[in-house]
Amino acid sequence: MTGPGTIPETGAPGTRPGENPFATQAGLHRAIAAAVAAPSVHNTQPWRFHRVDDATMDLYADLDRLLAVTDPLGRGLGVSCGAALFNLRLAVRMTGHDPRVLPLPDPGDRPDLLATVHATPGGPPSPDERLLHDMIPHRRTNRFPFDGRPLPRDVLAALVAAAHGEGATLVPVAGRAARRVLDMVATADATLAADAAYRAELAHWTRAETGADGVPGHAFGPRPGLGGPPMRDFGLGGTRGAYDGGGQPTDFEPDPQLAALFTAGDGPRDWLRAGQALQRVLLTATAYGVAASLFSQPLDLRPPQHRGDRVGPLGHVQMLIRLGYGSPVRRVARRPVCEVLDGREARRA
Repeated sequence: MTGPGTIPETGAPGTRPGENPFATQAGLHRAIAAAVAAPSVHNTQPWRFHRVDDATMDLYADLDRLLAVTDPLGRGLGVSCGAALFNLRLAVRMTGHDPRVLPLPDPGDRPDLLATVHATPGGPPSPDERLLHDMIPHRRTNRFPFDGRPLPRDVLAALVAAAHGEGATLVPVAGRAARRVLDMVATADATLAADAAYRAELAHWTRAETGADGVPGHAFGPRPGLGGPPMRDFGLGGTRGAYDGGGQPTDFEPDPQLAALFTAGDGPRDWLRAGQALQRVLLTATAYGVAASLFSQPLDLRPPQHRGDRVGPLGHVQMLIRLGYGSPVRRVARRPVCEVLDGREARRA
């Protein structure tokens, strides 16, 4: 991980310690810009933010961006918004405040209100908090080949601890177990690809060029060769490799390293928890120079009537993560702050 000497002595640029995080347009913009840098399913960015007062922010689900075919209950949406919530919490900490999060504060009348974040005066951010905050603009989803080097034990331990810190469980999966999991992913991906409604939904969030949302061509990654991991093809099938400048299948790492993220339950609160844990794991991985991509195909196929069933002693799998060391990849664009921030503040931001 980056050494102590590289951790800045102050918070985010322009941040004044002790200043309420949402009191100024600059502070508001910094906080939301950090939040929206989070990963989301197909880069749908299914979130909206509402400033309640100088110290309070509401996080809403943008239900117009729900994937109705693959995510009808909103599990993926909840995980995505949880990742944004973790980034927002870090941004609040950079101002010397503690983020007090109330999840699902009004489930009866406002089920789309996922969390209220209230900032209370606190101590200065810790070096680890500063480091994770610094990693926000550098985190990427990397669908390209990794070089096959195994992650050191201390790195794996740090990732496990990151998930634990958010009330989730991360279990590394390697060797034959990883291959079995990848076979499950491949089977699920093939099943989904045979569904015309799924293909249409995926096509809606696929962009040949860079846009403000969706997955652009430069982020697809190449088509894996025989025996490679079942990377989602984003509806391109055999033409996928053309977006990598070639067109021929590409060799990926022979023994992919995976990790499964679990939560004890499988409801909206658990999905938010999973998203916060996932983002903490991904930012920790970024700090160690570890690349990551995500698999959710088997979870997309989980029948709604079984999503509340307990599946094992660790609870419910909420995400499968591929980890390794790879070449840097380009960032994927995000919608501007003014598009995700409700009210008068959005027009000024």
